[in-house]
Amino acid sequence: MTTSAPAARGERDGRADGAAPARPAVLTMQQAINRALAEALAEDPRTLVFGEDVGRLGGVFRVTDGLQRRFGEDRVFDTPLAESGIVGLAVGLAMNGWRPVPELQFDGFAYPAVDQIVNQVARMHYRTRGAAPMPVTLRVPSFGGIRAPEHHGESLEALFAHVPGLKVCAPSSPAEAHQLLLQSVRADDPVVYLEPKARYWERGPVPDDGPAPPVGTSRVVRPGRHATLVAWGAMVHRCLQVARLAAEDGVELEVVDLRWLKPIDADGLAASVARTRRAVVVHEAPLTAGLGAEVAALVQERAFRSLAAPVQRVTGFDVPYPAGPLEPKYLPTVDRVLLAVQRVLEF
Repeated sequence: MTTSAPAARGERDGRADGAAPARPAVLTMQQAINRALAEALAEDPRTLVFGEDVGRLGGVFRVTDGLQRRFGEDRVFDTPLAESGIVGLAVGLAMNGWRPVPELQFDGFAYPAVDQIVNQVARMHYRTRGAAPMPVTLRVPSFGGIRAPEHHGESLEALFAHVPGLKVCAPSSPAEAHQLLLQSVRADDPVVYLEPKARYWERGPVPDDGPAPPVGTSRVVRPGRHATLVAWGAMVHRCLQVARLAAEDGVELEVVDLRWLKPIDADGLAASVARTRRAVVVHEAPLTAGLGAEVAALVQERAFRSLAAPVQRVTGFDVPYPAGPLEPKYLPTVDRVLLAVQRVLEF
């Protein structure tokens, strides 16, 4: 690999090794992320994908399967088991004109890399007065739902969102995964892209690449008028389960997929609460200082006069993220969310 990056192409060059794959109407989230990575690699020769087992193996979840064969070992490659080194490599590559897309194999493995993420990736643009942009997209398989061992399931969105200089997003569907990843890779700012592991095998339609909503835009997944459920990642589907059950009793719940956890769509949240007058935030992370507190504060600041009840939070508990069979007792359940909905409706 040369030290400096090649010039970007204005468009895809149409070579056989860079041609976009066939585009099925329906993909799993795993396949949608793979497709987005392939499209990013094809459209810009400066894009690099690397991490633990992402090359020959295709990733532990096979998200990068086939990319090394198609684009070569110089652009899709394996690294040592050293997360700080993976992110440090991304910093150096970005400073030399590349657009790195490193993977941290599991969110619990991010802790050794926090120094590089906070002190280098997030600050380099400020430190150099814009002379060294950081177009780094840090892919992090995240959250729970697969009953994994310790360190293989975490919910670190609040940690990353608290760091100035980082953007953070979390898709909830194959279409969102494809769109948000391409949007992240094409950005000149560092993005932490949190992939909900429990949804890797969910299938859904994935449109061709097209104009994306602006960064920091949420999405109303299900309209309603009695209360707003706010979530991201796999918890969006938990909220949709709740909304379907509530509808059987005549309660119409609006479900908002936050999508971007930094910047947060404060205007979109306020607009939803103005319609429903009540809000419940659902996330997997522990309650104390979780991102739900930030969402609740924004709703209070932007839509206080619309609120008919205090904002409720349904979250994980203030304990270490549990492993294996204890995980279902930790994650927000349908019953816990329904109870929070009942509280805001009866207030």
